[in-house]
Amino acid sequence: MANQKRQYNTVDEFIALYPKNIQDLLEQIRLVIKKAAPEAEETIRYGIPTYRLNGNLVHFSAYKKHIGFYPAPSAIEAFKEELSNYETSKGAIKFPIDKPIPFELIKKIVEYRVKENSK
Repeated sequence: MANQKRQYNTVDEFIALYPKNIQDLLEQIRLVIKKAAPEAEETIRYGIPTYRLNGNLVHFSAYKKHIGFYPAPSAIEAFKEELSNYETSKGAIKFPIDKPIPFELIKKIVEYRVKENSK
């Protein structure tokens, strides 16, 4: 897996460090985010892919057994019921790599964050 201490300059560089199957998942998440938030700036912050629009929208990363998705505590609370099958914490959601990634739910969360950051 990627060495989180190394600095990545682009999301492409970050994704390229992972095995092909994980790269595919990360690229799909990236595409969902870009479609749901086309105005968002794609960057690397905190060592992981970050999307910004009037502040941070969402972040994501990959780990040995899960994809970490970081949409802010307000979004996790707003989608608490739909996220009940996933491990969550105050600001993070863990999507297991060995189960289908809920791309439609990710889209809804990103759209929620866009609206939230536009207030």
